[in-house]
Amino acid sequence: MTTLLLDRPVATALPVGSLRTWANLVTLVRTSAAVVLGGYAIATHDLRISALAYAVYWVGDILDGWLARRLHQETRLGAVLDIVSDRACTALLCAGLLAHLPGAWVLAVAFLLSFAVLDTMLSLAFLCWPILGPNDFHLVDRTVWQLNWSPLAKAANTAGVVVAIALGWYAVGLAVVVAVGAVKIWSAARVLRLLP
Repeated sequence: MTTLLLDRPVATALPVGSLRTWANLVTLVRTSAAVVLGGYAIATHDLRISALAYAVYWVGDILDGWLARRLHQETRLGAVLDIVSDRACTALLCAGLLAHLPGAWVLAVAFLLSFAVLDTMLSLAFLCWPILGPNDFHLVDRTVWQLNWSPLAKAANTAGVVVAIALGWYAVGLAVVVAVGAVKIWSAARVLRLLP
């Protein structure tokens, strides 16, 4: 087990950081735009607007992270804002998807439980260490970071499910959700053992 920051106290006095950053502005704009578009797509049953809402969410999510790193604006506040915003977008957009594809409801519910509950708790665990966010969790435990927040892990967390739904492969998507959920449960147990 590779742990680098375990000798430090769990309670941390790292500054929260400012809300007034370009990265946080992008997070707020992309979340507002994706939620408005997603709500409109549900109300009008317009699958194209739903797809546009997903695109706004994903592009904005990539952009806010890139800006935070590029402009050296990574903050604990920004990390929490990003985590909460991702869940707001995902929950609404998933509901919109179900309005168009009711046959995917089992997959969608399983995904939401995994992402909105398991992944949220795991992602917020960074607050127990003196790091800026989940992207720095490799300083606490490299294995947990690789399985959850490395670029490959982030893509597998949602892209596999979205592609499976788009292709109508609900059983494959469900298998991906179950596998990702198992990784999240294992990771959460490992993180709990790291706490004093």
